[in-house]
Amino acid sequence: MSEFERIETGLGEECGVFGAYDMDGGDVASSVYYGLFALQHRGQESCGIAVTDTYGKRKVLQKKGLGQIKDVFDEEELDKLKGNLGVGHVRYSTAGATRQENAQPLVINYVKGTLAIAHNGNLVNAIELREELAYTGAIFQTTIDSEVIAYLVARERLNVGKAEDAVKNAMKKIKGAYALVVSSPRKMIGARDPFGLKPLCIGKRDNTYFLASESCAIAAVGAEFVRDVLPGEIVSFTKHGVTSDKSMMISPDKQARCIFEYIYFARTDSRIDGVDVYHARLVAGKALAKSYPVEADLVVGVPDSGLVAAMGYSEESGIPYGMAFHKNSYVGRTFIKPRQKDRESSVKIKLNVISEVVKGKRIVMVDDSIVRGTTCANIIKMLKKAGATEVHVRISSPPFLHPCYFGTDVPSNDQLIAHSHTTQEICEMIGADSLGYMEVSKLKDMVGDMGFCDACFTGNYPMEVPDGDISMAFEEL
Repeated sequence: MSEFERIETGLGEECGVFGAYDMDGGDVASSVYYGLFALQHRGQESCGIAVTDTYGKRKVLQKKGLGQIKDVFDEEELDKLKGNLGVGHVRYSTAGATRQENAQPLVINYVKGTLAIAHNGNLVNAIELREELAYTGAIFQTTIDSEVIAYLVARERLNVGKAEDAVKNAMKKIKGAYALVVSSPRKMIGARDPFGLKPLCIGKRDNTYFLASESCAIAAVGAEFVRDVLPGEIVSFTKHGVTSDKSMMISPDKQARCIFEYIYFARTDSRIDGVDVYHARLVAGKALAKSYPVEADLVVGVPDSGLVAAMGYSEESGIPYGMAFHKNSYVGRTFIKPRQKDRESSVKIKLNVISEVVKGKRIVMVDDSIVRGTTCANIIKMLKKAGATEVHVRISSPPFLHPCYFGTDVPSNDQLIAHSHTTQEICEMIGADSLGYMEVSKLKDMVGDMGFCDACFTGNYPMEVPDGDISMAFEEL
């Protein structure tokens, strides 16, 4: 067994992208750093920043590494990154292993200059595109589908006059989920897949423009939120201003934003496509209270994404809300697992129950999801050991029945507990006194009329998906 072993404490995050372009020529590395820091929840395995000076030699300077932002960058490293155009990325691996070379942004030198690209999402046709490119001479340095996008953009750039047109031509070939931030020698480009599966928004501070996966990162750099990049839209930022290309957009009824952004991924203070994440989770909790009422003394939420849903359940049910858990904020998704036989549960390392709060009480425990069931079972065990007389579990998402192919680390069917067990069976397996999942029909109440993707619950994918596990196929390359 390797000394370092990933401990799963829930779903895998996606990735976070951030871009900054100071039209006055000021350095942007520190802004990119703080933007990525605000997006750290989206990926903690690797990170990177690439900058260029659009007024100087246009040489790209970059720094990437494994680990969190605070581990990879310090003030000295940031001071070396001189440039007024920057692209940043935080990564959680879904396709491609956790390796130094897989860290982003990817930087490609080619005949037209240098491209830096940061990508959040997964392509469903990455394997076939990669093989096609390889047979025409491309040599790949990574095992991530983002490199496929980078190669396509670079190749298309040879045939068109503008970098944003190269991005558009690449978008015509790639299928799947993506939010892209691209820097060319003189411009910053943002692009979002036509379904809107991955979020991307625009911010502005004085004469500096920003692109970010979430609005919380725009706020973190003291900028004003301007708007979301529309599904299928390409936005370009140059010293002359901002342009938009909407020719890749599809009809609104086909758009399919990831519903799990609102349930779990996004930070509570973010706003995506006009919907406050806080509000969406509050609505989910209220819906759970209506669908699954129970006599109890206290409603508690599992940090972090279960907290607001628990508040919604409390408001609707009239049962008091309490804080039952202390979360160790210094534990990421990957950490050293002690080798001794009596090692502590990974859940106990991340969460501890406040015994005084739960002792002698009937508890409603609200969480965002159940994947394999082991984490939830451990938390219930901890609550009962601390003196809770009953634990009624309420989940603010429907049961996971199908894998995700678009960048969410939902595992294959055989690892999804709900795929092969009924709700009652799961209730008994995790040791709960009752169990209620969010109803699929209630998801629309969270986000209103906009189109969203709920394929991991329903199997209704917005596009054709491949057979098998994309990430495993990449690992074999």
